[in-house]
Amino acid sequence: MIKTILFDLGNVIVPFDFKRAYAKLAPLCGCEPGDIPTRIRSTDLVTRFETGQVSAEQFVKEFSVVLGFKITFEEFQDLWTCIFLPHPLVAESLLENLANRYRLMLLSNTNPIHYEMIQASYPLLRHFHDRVLSYEAGSVKPSSKIFQTALARAQCRPEECFFTDDILINVEAARRHGMDAVQFQNSAQLEEELRARKIEW
Repeated sequence: MIKTILFDLGNVIVPFDFKRAYAKLAPLCGCEPGDIPTRIRSTDLVTRFETGQVSAEQFVKEFSVVLGFKITFEEFQDLWTCIFLPHPLVAESLLENLANRYRLMLLSNTNPIHYEMIQASYPLLRHFHDRVLSYEAGSVKPSSKIFQTALARAQCRPEECFFTDDILINVEAARRHGMDAVQFQNSAQLEEELRARKIEW
């Protein structure tokens, strides 16, 4: 029987599109939007940021050097958070009703700039009882460490946990840790998966 339900955050609850940020960054960098992710991936900066190894201020400083532009921290915050779209992918009523019956947790690769903005802009997150965020946990999915952290805080056995994530390798990692896990496609598909497990809301 499922006792704890864990949700990924980005593109499961909150939709995002990094191309929105790349389009705004490109004029500052003097390059094409499509060149920006290549430049970013040439470093380990995002991973270090999402695992809490660098502060938000240090991240912006190093990011500006990598892309070759100057920007204030506040300007960067506005630009870096423009990726998020306004309408959640799952209904708040679903989360609220699940939270009344099960332990509800977030398990997300994220960073403090993104999460603080999300928390302020999407009030439906108040229904979660706990959160395991990569920058606080010091590891990112699909690493074993972050799943071990989540299971330690799930307050039940692994087989009593249900997890959904839009990225397959994270789903597979959850399964290796004994969780029941499915890849998120859309809200209707998720509800079908919940019904198949006799999860009520």
